[in-house]
Amino acid sequence: MLLQLKNVSKWVQSGGQRVFLLKDINFWVNEGDFISIMGPSGSGKSTLLNGIGMLDAFSAGEYAFLDQPVHTIKEKQRAKLYKEHIGFVFQSYHLIDELTVKENLEMPLLYKKYKSSQIKALVADTLDRFNIVGKKDLFPSQLSGGQQQLVGIARALIASPKLILADEPTGNLNSKQGEEIMETFTQLNKVGVTIIQVTHSEKNMAYGSRVINLLDGHIV
Repeated sequence: MLLQLKNVSKWVQSGGQRVFLLKDINFWVNEGDFISIMGPSGSGKSTLLNGIGMLDAFSAGEYAFLDQPVHTIKEKQRAKLYKEHIGFVFQSYHLIDELTVKENLEMPLLYKKYKSSQIKALVADTLDRFNIVGKKDLFPSQLSGGQQQLVGIARALIASPKLILADEPTGNLNSKQGEEIMETFTQLNKVGVTIIQVTHSEKNMAYGSRVINLLDGHIV
């Protein structure tokens, strides 16, 4: 098993009241799963994804990732876990504005202490695969939304993470680019990469092998 959530909740305080964003979530993910999380806006999909990705802590419950108790380990250990094993694809890109496309792609590899020859080869390969060779020296602000999305996806995949978390991964792409990205995910999944995507798209959902429906912070 890759990860397990037991009775997980997330709330915010508002006017002395607890407002639940997620309530009593129980589910597990095996290595090699391809899971689609569906639900209307405000149902807690992104909150759940951010919690799984350790970008935000759950308020209550237990979270185990690769047999590590995420809910009790120190921040530093948590950061090590997600930087080593998780690739994020955000709807809002999260590229580093001060770095070129090439430098953005190098970031996860530098963290994992790849040799410079490996970094060079992987970056060249990735630029090629996503048809962004001509963009390598540009900064994010010089790219269109769709191009930024592609770079964000390329960066998430470059260091071969165990788990990919994708929040509306094709949201800013045209339909051809969107299909190419979903095909890329499918290929990665075939070689054992676990994928959890949040999507509104029935078409994207169909690529997954399991669907989790959220409504008002509950799994329905």
